[in-house]
Amino acid sequence: MDLDLMLRLGGSLLAIFALAGLAWKLRLGGDLRIRDEAHARELAEEAAYGFEAVDVAIDRAGHAALLRDSGGRILLLRRHGAHFAARLLTGHAHARLDRHQLIVGTAETRFGEVTLDLGAQAQYWAASLRRL
Repeated sequence: MDLDLMLRLGGSLLAIFALAGLAWKLRLGGDLRIRDEAHARELAEEAAYGFEAVDVAIDRAGHAALLRDSGGRILLLRRHGAHFAARLLTGHAHARLDRHQLIVGTAETRFGEVTLDLGAQAQYWAASLRRL
C-alpha cells in the first residue's frame, strides 16, 4: 500500500475512535434506566427542587416512575433520550388502567403519554391520580 492510502485509513480510524469517545463522554446511547428508589428520588430532586418523595413506583422496565411527596404532589419521570424528563401532574392529567399497566398523560401534549407497568401497584396509583 502506498503512504497516502495508509494515512487516510489511519486518519479515518482516528476520527471514528474520537467520535466514539465523545459519545461515551457525553453518555449518549446505552441503556439508561431507573435503577432503584434511591435513583428515582435523586432524579426527582434534580427535576423539581425540594421534591422529597415519600412514595415511589418504578415501571418494571425502569423507563418511568411515579413519585409522591408529603404534600400529595405527584411527579412523573420518564426516559427522554439519554436523560430523564419530569412533570408535576395536575388536575389536567389523565390516567387509564389496563390490567397492571397505567397509562398517564399530562396537560402538556409534547410530553406525551407514558405507559408504566406497575404490577399490583397500578390500581393504587390510578386511584391517586383520580384524586388530583
